[in-house]
Amino acid sequence: GVAAESEGAAAVTLHARTLAEHYSGCANWDYITQLKAAIRTIPVLGNGDVFTAADAARMVRQTGCDGVAVGPGCLGRPWLFADLEALFAGRDDRVRPRLGFVLDVVRRHAAALVEYTGSEQIGLRLMRAHMTWYLKGYRVGGPVRDAARRLSSLEELDGLCAMLDPAAPYPGEAAEGPRAKGGGPKCPRLPDGWMDSRELSDAENANLPAGELDTSGG
Repeated sequence: GVAAESEGAAAVTLHARTLAEHYSGCANWDYITQLKAAIRTIPVLGNGDVFTAADAARMVRQTGCDGVAVGPGCLGRPWLFADLEALFAGRDDRVRPRLGFVLDVVRRHAAALVEYTGSEQIGLRLMRAHMTWYLKGYRVGGPVRDAARRLSSLEELDGLCAMLDPAAPYPGEAAEGPRAKGGGPKCPRLPDGWMDSRELSDAENANLPAGELDTSGG
């Protein structure tokens, strides 16, 4: 982080988990506290286990960071960003949607995926995991959740949504909390010689542009 500051970075974000921890356990916010103490001139953003505006407030209070970056916490809850905006503006209003509001967002999200992928089948296949997160906590029943995991068309999605009660209230904490992509601890694997030097070799520099591609995996 200090090196990034000295090289002219506008801000630094720290994810307070190690690669080995993956999505398991709890983020160690003490790392964010240490980074904030070391950096003097640019904002430090904290990341890890921010699932609600209350989590963000606690992170800022505990670590002294200047703001938060959200990862899996917004899956199925894109209105979390509205909650965060209100928090940092000093307002108490929070989005607590009834199921009908959620279903409207679901439909827009699915249509956007279809447009982006150019395929209804692919778009709905990608939407299946998001349905689990959107419906988290709402009492929709096992058969509906099973059907949501098999969606293959917008017509099927519309039929599924029509089965649900739009007036169903926000389920509170049951709709919040962890929603990681899955997976426990793992063993990190780095390229041969990666830890031998802080400087990139000519060959490693040559490979950097490829790492920016959507298909590179890194």
